[in-house]
Amino acid sequence: MEDRIKITIENLTFSYGKLPVLRDISAQIPEKNVTAVIGPSGQGKSTLLMILNRLWENIPAGRMTGTVKMRFENDFEDIYAGSMPLHQLRRKVGMVFQTPNPLPMSVLKNVAFPLKLSGNIIAERMEHLAESALKKAFLWEELKDRLYDDARTLSGGQQQRLCIARALVLKPQILLLDEPTSSLDARSSEVIEELIISLRQHCTLVMVSHYMDQVQRVADTVMEMVNGELQLIP
Repeated sequence: MEDRIKITIENLTFSYGKLPVLRDISAQIPEKNVTAVIGPSGQGKSTLLMILNRLWENIPAGRMTGTVKMRFENDFEDIYAGSMPLHQLRRKVGMVFQTPNPLPMSVLKNVAFPLKLSGNIIAERMEHLAESALKKAFLWEELKDRLYDDARTLSGGQQQRLCIARALVLKPQILLLDEPTSSLDARSSEVIEELIISLRQHCTLVMVSHYMDQVQRVADTVMEMVNGELQLIP
């Protein structure tokens, strides 16, 4: 049976001002799958991730045409249609950046912060959901006695897993990872790779990576970005 499709991209073109970045891209991304996007620097890989959660809309002079549809529950929804509120999309599509960005607060408050923003969740429920997210991110055993420490005192690898836990706490259906190990040492990168593989059972992952050996270890599907065009690698 073919993999069920989670994301469909059709005739996607993007530019910054007069500079073309993505050229008429069409692609399908399978559900519960790790899809790696590779290619030289400056080809638009990170831009593609920002299009998948509409983060580019905060960038002046960005222009996009085409459609991006995601399967939520059993129906595809155009994420750029007026019927898809941005806050609802961000609950379903999480993102983790290249450099860890813990907030200036405790480990527990960092993970629970998206829940606090969403409102209407009692403190006990927040703590339970934060604990669950820390376990999914392979952090609970390391940090269960440090939940009230400043998150900025954690190691680089722990900070990146904390950011992943913070993205997971809302139980997203899709997780976008922009070079998640590029600023980490070899051991921390290995743990993140194990984590990425384990997360397939919970969500669909789209990852930008420059490391072909890493891609070979973790990715189910590989796409290459060259000259603004996206090609599936068999």
